[in-house]
Amino acid sequence: MAHTPADALFILGDLFEVWVGDDITLSPDTEDGAFALRCQHILQATAKRLPVYFIHGNRDFLVGTAFAQSCGMTLLDDPAVLDFDKQHWLLSHGDALCLGDVDYQQFRQQVRGKAWQTEFLSKPLTERQAIAQDLRTQSESLKTTGASYADVDTTMARQWLQTAQATTLIHGHTHHPAEHKLGHSATGTALSRMVLSDWDANAQPARLEVLRLGRGVEPKRLDIAQALGR
Repeated sequence: MAHTPADALFILGDLFEVWVGDDITLSPDTEDGAFALRCQHILQATAKRLPVYFIHGNRDFLVGTAFAQSCGMTLLDDPAVLDFDKQHWLLSHGDALCLGDVDYQQFRQQVRGKAWQTEFLSKPLTERQAIAQDLRTQSESLKTTGASYADVDTTMARQWLQTAQATTLIHGHTHHPAEHKLGHSATGTALSRMVLSDWDANAQPARLEVLRLGRGVEPKRLDIAQALGR
């Protein structure tokens, strides 16, 4: 990110595999703490050059104001409207739109609540890490069994766009990068959604895709080398 030619950077969640509280940065001798500090330094350097915006994901929804401010990041609501190039773009992590996964939506409602978060963050760091590891193990177990995941609900996506008076929804979460046409608004404007790739530098081939918006041009999907102009 230190070399990106972008004018602004939007991170739409799941920057971190897991985030159990901003106090993780106070444990630099641990693997998680050291990684969090490295990310903090990179974000700080990036934020000195350009605005950095962050929307919470389903894995790092506990990133708090303290950490964001220390990085120079601005936290955005989900969804958030971007007014760019004479168009409204709707930005979201995307998990709130996967209505077919009823169990997950119930879990999401619980863990996004203030009461649950206050109780969870009051626990010792090691206990929070153990809980998070158990949840990740359960998630990975579902993947190995071939369990299918609900996709974005098209009707709700259209409602979001029309409420925000936006034409394009950009989101991640589902890990199926593609463009989907969503019909037209009441005024006849074409609606669509663009799905971002997940990031995995260890995958073969590596998945490190960036979506770039430019004035007067169509959005471009770039790999990391292209995004950095290499």
